[in-house]
Amino acid sequence: MSTSSKKFDLERRAGPPSMTGAECQEYEETPCIHDEVFGDLSEKGPNYRNVGWMGTVALMMKTQIGLGVLSIPAAFDTLGLIPGLICLLTIAGITTWSDYIVGVFKRKHPEVYSIDDAGGMMFGRVGREFFGAAFCIYWIFVAGSGMLSISIGLNAVSSHGACTAAFVAVAAIIGFMFASIRTLGRISWLAWVGLTFILASILVVTIAVGVQTRPAAAPQVGPWISDFKLFKMPPFTSAISAVSSLIFAYAGTPAFFAVAAEMRDPELYTRSLLVCQSGVTATYIAIGTVVYYFCGSFVASPALGSAGPIMKKAAYGLALPGLIVTTTIVVHLPAKYIFVRILRGSKHLTTNGVVHWGTWLGCTLTTTIIAYVIASGIPVFGGLVSLIGALLGTLMSFQPMGCMWLYDNWKRGKQEMMWKWVLMVMFSSFVVVSGTFLMIVGTYGSVVGIIDSYKESGGSTAWTCADNSNSA
Repeated sequence: MSTSSKKFDLERRAGPPSMTGAECQEYEETPCIHDEVFGDLSEKGPNYRNVGWMGTVALMMKTQIGLGVLSIPAAFDTLGLIPGLICLLTIAGITTWSDYIVGVFKRKHPEVYSIDDAGGMMFGRVGREFFGAAFCIYWIFVAGSGMLSISIGLNAVSSHGACTAAFVAVAAIIGFMFASIRTLGRISWLAWVGLTFILASILVVTIAVGVQTRPAAAPQVGPWISDFKLFKMPPFTSAISAVSSLIFAYAGTPAFFAVAAEMRDPELYTRSLLVCQSGVTATYIAIGTVVYYFCGSFVASPALGSAGPIMKKAAYGLALPGLIVTTTIVVHLPAKYIFVRILRGSKHLTTNGVVHWGTWLGCTLTTTIIAYVIASGIPVFGGLVSLIGALLGTLMSFQPMGCMWLYDNWKRGKQEMMWKWVLMVMFSSFVVVSGTFLMIVGTYGSVVGIIDSYKESGGSTAWTCADNSNSA
């Protein structure tokens, strides 16, 4: 057996029990496995089941830790430090449970690839189409946000060395190239690189604001003491917008279906999840608390600009690889969803060929172009990202998971009603109700924010050349 065949065979044994399909039997010398989602996998095509548990940790963390973490100090400034920490930990707990349910549901129903499959099982055709559309819209908007983040970094590092529209186009091209890597197993090493650089960037800013006498936005003459507050009483819309930004920082949940589907051993999903959520929450608490403590109300959002122009260049220079990887993943996710949905059940999904490659590159290119057009062509794109995050990010991180637990366990309670079952029904219902409430009020807050921002500035210009790093 060749070295590559031995490697594939080891990967087959590392996963759940496999079976040989009719397609595989045509090639007696080629090791193969049958997957409920991807069909017959062999060395004649991409190995979609090749993400180890550590790679899973990297992918999970990278879908969550990006420039979103840098809005946490501003959220603490709105809510006050202690209410901010309480909200952060509460959201962390609920989303960790939601993420855990994703893994449980996937193991019970191996045919599930994305959140639309879960929606179809629970709510029929309407549920499938609704959640499928929500998944694509959400990640395409996040992809557009990632492209703009790269353009901000390029503007900051180069001191606005080119037109911002050109930088966004460069970001789109880079995103398309890397997102066209066909499997998450191959992207997982990029996730580690991106995670390392984004954390290094955030750490640099955190240390800088701690050693400097005052943040860049604070008055530069006279005595200055941080005006951080333990408690605040913000207006309702401001408070709910801050809470929505905390939810958005944990809203990688809908991506976890696809990550679990490409794991070599899905039984290790929970281990990866606990490592991920522990690391993400510890990072959010440390960064949010330290930066807000030293900067107070003069914290920038994103916070990379809080330490002054020189450190801003250094921080964005370090952050760029991480921003590129984030864009890569969030372009890959909706493109892979569309690709799998088009070719599912066909030999072209797992066999290299013109149809396979043409469909795959068509999906990644189309996703990239749509994200680029939305990011560059909509004058209130920043507000729309907040709106999509509040509406769809919350919708796909709370309610479906509560419904998934009820779907799998409701009949069991009718047969033997136990106190544990009753408590879980109550908690699952709470997740659904609280998620719906946060979605509604968060969407309201985002709409009010868009209206106020548009009244104040009139929005940005489509395909603008203006430097977008000045306020970052």
